[in-house]
Amino acid sequence: MSEQSPRREFSGLRMGKPFGIPVYVSWTWFVVAAFITMMFGPRFRQMLPELDSTAAYAVAFVFAVLLYVSVLLHELAHSVLAKWYGLPVRRITLYLLGGVSEIEKEPPTPGKEFMVAAAGPALSLGLAGLGLLGDIFLINNGGIPELLVWQLWVANLIVGVFNLMPGLPLDGGRMLRAGVWKLTKNPGSGTVVAAWGGRVLAVLLVAFPVTTSLLGGQDLDITDLLWPLVLASFIWMGASQSLRVAKIRARIPQVNARTLARRAMPVTAETPLSEALRQAGERRAGALVVVGHDGQPLAIVNEAAVQATPEHRRPWVNVGSLAKSLEPSMVLGADLTGEPLIDAMREAPGSEYLLVEDGGEIYGVLATADVNRVFTGV
Repeated sequence: MSEQSPRREFSGLRMGKPFGIPVYVSWTWFVVAAFITMMFGPRFRQMLPELDSTAAYAVAFVFAVLLYVSVLLHELAHSVLAKWYGLPVRRITLYLLGGVSEIEKEPPTPGKEFMVAAAGPALSLGLAGLGLLGDIFLINNGGIPELLVWQLWVANLIVGVFNLMPGLPLDGGRMLRAGVWKLTKNPGSGTVVAAWGGRVLAVLLVAFPVTTSLLGGQDLDITDLLWPLVLASFIWMGASQSLRVAKIRARIPQVNARTLARRAMPVTAETPLSEALRQAGERRAGALVVVGHDGQPLAIVNEAAVQATPEHRRPWVNVGSLAKSLEPSMVLGADLTGEPLIDAMREAPGSEYLLVEDGGEIYGVLATADVNRVFTGV
């Protein structure tokens, strides 16, 4: 199973860096590798009676490894094309349910979104086609090689077709999102449609085997629902996450540096905190900027540090001791809005930013907490 994901925390084994993209294997892979080995070992022994139990399980483990090599190629198809389009790719992770390509920015156009999403299933279906041809014309004398080739092309066919289903977080969902984006000119609308497609797909994955058993008059074996429930849960959670992200992204145009800025009052580093706060209250300023004797801004007084200073100590604490020196990346243009503003803040994470006019004059201070309130609705 494949998806494209934002940055997240991770622990696992680093396996290499093909095409400059770090590849990691999650510890959960060993769980699914053991499951595949145990499930296919007896089956392979039935298909090849000349194998003893140990050999059959060894072949099953080789199949598990080769299957995830196919998944890696699927993810590389996404990631390499994304890099070709200039999109940063943080890493590829192989885990319990397949793989994930962590592409850190969305494609800028629906066409590129469609192509990046379609690259993975196309690669999987291509591998299935090559495996089928090899099974027919090259490796058709029986034995372990033909068994592995047959299982792999069938598995890649299933992976390719399954990922084309029109619901997020599957690749088919991203292709659907691209199509709706193209029609409506609104990527958010595409996300909502594709996410609900994912939720419908999750329900159908469970409802189909249940309905089939009931209509056929057969007893429902709960073990037959294990994988449908796991896959449905993954898809439902991924679709729900996409809906939450769509709601957040819909608020990005509301992020305006000038609108959210706090009035800044310049103070020298030697000014007692109590005096600085008194003057700020008189001037209705919401932030303190430390300036040199030439008036140039040097640092921003940290709001959290001010709140943590007891009132009885404020007359004896200079504002300079509570200020963070201004790095060039912490100085932003007052005209920034929307995505460019969010990107600038993401590149230099901090609690406060100095906003300046084109000529370098201080406009105010932008607090990260104020930006966060736009998205939380607080």
